[in-house]
Amino acid sequence: MPELPEVETVRDGLARHVLGSAVEEVEVRRESAVRRHDGGPLDFAAALRGRTLTAAVRRGKYLWVLLDSGEALVAHLGMSGQLLVRDGPRPEHPHLRARLSLTSPQGPRVLDFVDQRTFGHLAVTELLTTPDGAPGGRGSDLAAVPAPVAHIGRDLLDPHLDRTGLVAAVRRRRSDIKRVLLDQGLVSGIGNIYADEALWRARTHYARPADALRRAQVVTVLDAADEVMREALVAGGTSFDTLYVNVNGTSGYFDRSLAVYGQAGRPCPRCGRLVVREAFMNRSSFTCPGCQPRPRTARRVPSRP
Repeated sequence: MPELPEVETVRDGLARHVLGSAVEEVEVRRESAVRRHDGGPLDFAAALRGRTLTAAVRRGKYLWVLLDSGEALVAHLGMSGQLLVRDGPRPEHPHLRARLSLTSPQGPRVLDFVDQRTFGHLAVTELLTTPDGAPGGRGSDLAAVPAPVAHIGRDLLDPHLDRTGLVAAVRRRRSDIKRVLLDQGLVSGIGNIYADEALWRARTHYARPADALRRAQVVTVLDAADEVMREALVAGGTSFDTLYVNVNGTSGYFDRSLAVYGQAGRPCPRCGRLVVREAFMNRSSFTCPGCQPRPRTARRVPSRP
């Protein structure tokens, strides 16, 4: 699943290549690609046709393009969704699900939504202006976000995030620290890969109860998550196969820098102990038993809302 660095890489590509373009035509090749759009494929096309793309925005793993109509084109990439910008004749992708034909100052272009596993989707939706400071914070910042994104918390790269409020909110959660990091309503953008990498950097086991951590320990974990995602962003994200690419079809290379995620049986780059893999929430957690000793008491309950 693409996480914050991967989605930000796509957002940056859209900002550089399609903003200012007008939508000339819309083709929906597979209806399931717009299943979350109220009104179906015909209404989806009508809502976009003739509109200008004015800004590319991201919150956590959610991405949208603002339209001059005051609405937003929301793209959820799912497991394998790709937004590809084409400015010349190329072979059509076998998993093309929707295509926007654009006119831009640089000439005609197409924006293709490609999705092999079909978990992603597109929708045109209204914007909601809501108070959404970080949970536990003052909640005084107003943000215009698409309706499907209204429940998502700010992410660690958001300059308006209330860090003090976030730290307090994490410490109130009666759940293990990794589940808290993965709670997109609390802080968005952190997924399985970067949670494991951040916890390794912070020398914290994923099963440590969040409400048993000292304030300084929570700050260390959040700073580590911020750091690892910024480094991944510079590298263009993490790619394990060809399903994640930026708008030009190029893969990121941060997977070469991963310390523990996917490294089971290999030596920890810090202490040399072998990295272990454990089942976690129908996924996997990777830890170093030397750097991240398992707590003697580990809580296994879902996070409170």
